[in-house]
Amino acid sequence: MLNEKQNGESKGKYAWVSKWAKMTGERARIDAKVNNTYIVYEKNGKLVKEFPNGNIIPLNTSEES
Repeated sequence: MLNEKQNGESKGKYAWVSKWAKMTGERARIDAKVNNTYIVYEKNGKLVKEFPNGNIIPLNTSEES
């Protein structure tokens, strides 16, 4: 019963959040490509760097830039 309510409300009332998050990620990739840099995000519970050429490497959190 709870799942039905969550699924029904979430899809209608908060659908824009998923769309906005996806568009934000796409925009970050475009900016990274234009500026020849990378984006950082969480994948499988770990932070990773994704470069414009598609390479994805783990982010070393002890690394200082």
